[in-house]
Amino acid sequence: MTADRRAEPDSSGAGGTHRLPAAQASDDRDRRADQARIGEYELIRKIGEGGMGVVYKALDDDGRAVAVKVLRAHIAHDASARERLRREVSTLVRVESPHVASFLDADVDGESPYLVTSFVPGAALDEVVEDDGPFGAARLARLGRGLAEALGAIHAAGIVHRDLKPGNVLMVGDDPVLIDFGIAHVADDSRLTSTGLVMGTPGYLSPEIVEGESVTQATDWWGWAATLAYAASGHAPFGRGPMPVVLDRVCRGEYDLSGVDARIRPLLEAALDPDPQRRPDAAEVLSALDVFAHGGHTGQIPVIAQRRPAPQPRDARKPSTERFAAPKPATERLAAPKPGTERIVRPARQPDPTENLGAPPQRVAPARYDIQRPVNRAGDPDRPVPSVAPGRFVPPPDPRIGQAARTGTLAALLAALTGIAAVLPSVALVLLVLWALAARWCDKAITSRVLRRYTAGPRRSDNLVAAVSSPWHGVVAALATLLTVLIPGFVGACTAIAVALARSMIKGGPVYIGRPLPMALGVLVGAVVMWWGPGGISLRRGARSIVRGAVRGQPMTQIIIGVCALVAVIGVVFAVTHLGTAASWWPVPGDSSLRLQLGAMNPAGSMPDSPAIS
Repeated sequence: MTADRRAEPDSSGAGGTHRLPAAQASDDRDRRADQARIGEYELIRKIGEGGMGVVYKALDDDGRAVAVKVLRAHIAHDASARERLRREVSTLVRVESPHVASFLDADVDGESPYLVTSFVPGAALDEVVEDDGPFGAARLARLGRGLAEALGAIHAAGIVHRDLKPGNVLMVGDDPVLIDFGIAHVADDSRLTSTGLVMGTPGYLSPEIVEGESVTQATDWWGWAATLAYAASGHAPFGRGPMPVVLDRVCRGEYDLSGVDARIRPLLEAALDPDPQRRPDAAEVLSALDVFAHGGHTGQIPVIAQRRPAPQPRDARKPSTERFAAPKPATERLAAPKPGTERIVRPARQPDPTENLGAPPQRVAPARYDIQRPVNRAGDPDRPVPSVAPGRFVPPPDPRIGQAARTGTLAALLAALTGIAAVLPSVALVLLVLWALAARWCDKAITSRVLRRYTAGPRRSDNLVAAVSSPWHGVVAALATLLTVLIPGFVGACTAIAVALARSMIKGGPVYIGRPLPMALGVLVGAVVMWWGPGGISLRRGARSIVRGAVRGQPMTQIIIGVCALVAVIGVVFAVTHLGTAASWWPVPGDSSLRLQLGAMNPAGSMPDSPAIS
């Protein structure tokens, strides 16, 4: 069957799409593969499923095996679901490579919307590594080249795959085929809503996706490196464990490349840099990979060997939030389908952007894609997120992704907190802990709702379930807050002591910690460590969600920033003008244990009459 064959309307006007038998019991209203047809395809068996779609192995009219993804019955008539499927089709139709599962056909306007891709007859990369062990140098180089060619074709079409991982790479012999464009990002489609961080495998989601920043081509090269690291070592580069733990390792760049060939390790380390701006680009990756394929050491590549600049704060990275250039006319966005059940035809093949890799391997007949496993063996966390390929339908998106980070407002709030700490340190500490609790509570509630909708789609009971589960989320958030304030509290206390010691050494006299300046700087440093330290991912997401929900519109934002700036200035002035005055611990009574007291030697070597710390 060719992609340009058109369906002839049936009596229902469904354009060749027939409603499939539905199971009567439950949400097994999903089609029965052993007795169904859809369009021109005979469904053989189910090979994967997700919250919104089911993937079947099927046969076309010529008896060739294909993979057919069908929207579930309970969302098939939802206009937004069909629109998202249409966008997914428009993504697939733009890419052509022997290393990418081919788009063949689609009907997005019929009674049962579906799309068809080639059926790849290979096992997933994680299964191959588990069965055969880590790849040797030659096999690893071939894998890297094949995936690089796939990314070249994808990026040439103005698309970022976003979910390159071992489970989405099928091995046909030693040649990889990339599948699953379910969360792919089209750079020139401003209407396309990014999916959330939970829409993917945490151990293979790049730091910018975890942080909710815009994706670029560097995102896929990060996934390329993580996938090669797994193939080279036999274990996931960021390990296993609960989702927050794995995501924290990803954002910190705490990878484990033990077992990876030392000759390619510098290239993978550079590509796994948490900062997209500091990763090698496609040309640099291909150059280093060619050196490795010929027995060389990638550390000899100048761009890999040279010392890169120190990382900047994530919010200050300009290029990581810039979209790469829109595709050229050869890959321009397809026009929206006309009414009816129009099939989509693939555009002309584009020039190969990675010709320096040599001739690509011969493509086998369009074939298959193996059954999707519920747990990815290549390092999914204890609670993996479902994934379906090829062409997995994208569930309702995480509303946090793609939204403004509100960094300016959050910085103003931090400045105000510092000002309050100079005058009323106990109040500032309470506010900081309450803010951390509220942010984590908010993040856990939103994440739980997104995961629920991912599994079964939007339901009327969503709000009720959210309300009932809210107390539990609060308990979990409280425990997480108690655990994560320990390190920031220690660092903040050390900062306050260091400032007091420095002032004592400069001016002489006892060490007074309970003064405005040490308190203000201690709270400031503690808050920064809490923001970027262990468990900070949930805090950052939740804090941004709260600010976006509570401070809406430019006028309100300007008012909040102005008030925070005023509070910060008052605190700074107070700290500078009251260096020798003890800070107030209101509302704590004067004899509270919060007013610590330690002996300190004065310049004469005797104990002072008054407390040294107050």
